[in-house]
Amino acid sequence: MAFTSANQLELLQTAEAVAREKNIEPGLVVEAMEESLARAAKSRYGAEMDIRVSIDRKTGRATFTRVRTVVEDDELENYQAEFTVEQAKEYMENPEVGQEYIEEVPPVELGRIAAQSAKQVILQKVREAERDKQYEEFKDRAGTIINALVKREEYGNVIVDVGAGEAVLRRNEKIGREAYRPNDRIRCYIKEVRREQRGPQIFLSRTAPEFMAELFKMEVPEIYEGIIEIKAVARDPGSRAKIAVISYDGSIDPVGACVGMRGSRVQAVVNELQGEKIDIIPWNEDMPTFLVNALQPAEVSKVVLDEEAGKIEVVVPDEQLSLAIGRRGQNVRLASQLTGLDIDIMTEEEESKRRQAEFELRTKLFMDTLDLDEFFAQLLVSEGFTSLEEVAYVELDELLVIEGVDDDTAAELQARARDYLEAQATKALEAARELGVEDSLINFEGLTPQMLEALGKDGVKTLEDFATCADWELAGGWTTDGGERVKDDGVLEPFDVSLEEAQDMVMTARVMLGWVDPADLVAESEEDEDQPAEEAEA
Repeated sequence: MAFTSANQLELLQTAEAVAREKNIEPGLVVEAMEESLARAAKSRYGAEMDIRVSIDRKTGRATFTRVRTVVEDDELENYQAEFTVEQAKEYMENPEVGQEYIEEVPPVELGRIAAQSAKQVILQKVREAERDKQYEEFKDRAGTIINALVKREEYGNVIVDVGAGEAVLRRNEKIGREAYRPNDRIRCYIKEVRREQRGPQIFLSRTAPEFMAELFKMEVPEIYEGIIEIKAVARDPGSRAKIAVISYDGSIDPVGACVGMRGSRVQAVVNELQGEKIDIIPWNEDMPTFLVNALQPAEVSKVVLDEEAGKIEVVVPDEQLSLAIGRRGQNVRLASQLTGLDIDIMTEEEESKRRQAEFELRTKLFMDTLDLDEFFAQLLVSEGFTSLEEVAYVELDELLVIEGVDDDTAAELQARARDYLEAQATKALEAARELGVEDSLINFEGLTPQMLEALGKDGVKTLEDFATCADWELAGGWTTDGGERVKDDGVLEPFDVSLEEAQDMVMTARVMLGWVDPADLVAESEEDEDQPAEEAEA
């Protein structure tokens, strides 16, 4: 077809019609037309030519131009789209590398095949524009709730209509054995929006903890307004859930506000979650207090927190054990998710037995190493002494408070403890040398003979070996495997070496070996110190 004024206007009308139908910008359709016309022109004039088409947005007139770029002599590859500075002088004054020479060429007539090709290009561009629009619309809605219409079910996954496209509620994101029929209304949480080749993929969830949090935000105005904050959520979808809330207004009870008049607010959430029982718990900065709340309805006698290991021990009355653990461990599992800690529950009787066993073990330690009778060793343990190091290096006054201990006895106790520790250190150092531990590591400050022996057994024998260790390999740590926290034992963990201490020692070794510039460490340290201040100002 030739470009008469009639079909020039028709181009714009077609672009506007397509844009209206697909709800996209008319400019995108016009760009697609320009590209399709340029392709048709290349098939006429030659594929290697750089042919461009520009459609006037007002008149619809299509202008065809050929573009040639000025390049260096040794870079000339495409004679149809490029020319050298010397060749360009024929067409341009003072040509420079990178400049473009543009000349208008006669418009082409679209044959049947070219027209079909142009149509395909336009449709492709329109589809891409639709996908981009859909992605832009939903990418910022991730983390919110959407009402959708069920279209069909495929292999247990529910495909829903979200207005501008389709979304997927996977089988494992449904609550229990939920089943939906076409045209059912469904409320879901937008978990993830991904841009993919076949278009944006929108993944929904009804089992995510955030879904319950968003439902509460819809039902409780105080949460929406920020007066009450949801601090943590743990769910066993379709069965039971725990939600921790805090109020920033002393006059508003966070639990009462979430429950609502006669339980109306929480009941609305329960109904949406297929009858999931919800425990609403007051948040507390003090972790042991928060854990006591989280284990409701069970009563707790005592809590022992080990923050470094991320573990917490809970002691409950014997008759409360099954309630604290819950059916199939559900109660303690949800409390663990809520607090982010591993919870070890024991009865008062079990704790008493364990304390007795520890008491007997320490008593025997002092009897064997310090040559004491049972009564005197028990006195030491009762006063809180747990190791030989404490006896050997504690202030003398702390030994004198023990009944029957005078200056001479205290001095003798410390002398025995120090002699034993020195003998053990000498023995450990000899063992380390036999294992092949070199002087470069033995002379490293901060490592005791016992630590050196442990390192030697683990194959760490030189300063270079030590410098290549990760901090968690030395101090131990926790990793998540299949959703469960797994303990990684550290070589120096039995010696109470913290992660920070291990990191410092490894970095010191690297500096000594010249692997790390101390100036870089100082710069990083100053940057870390400045960071919180900058965040506070922001």
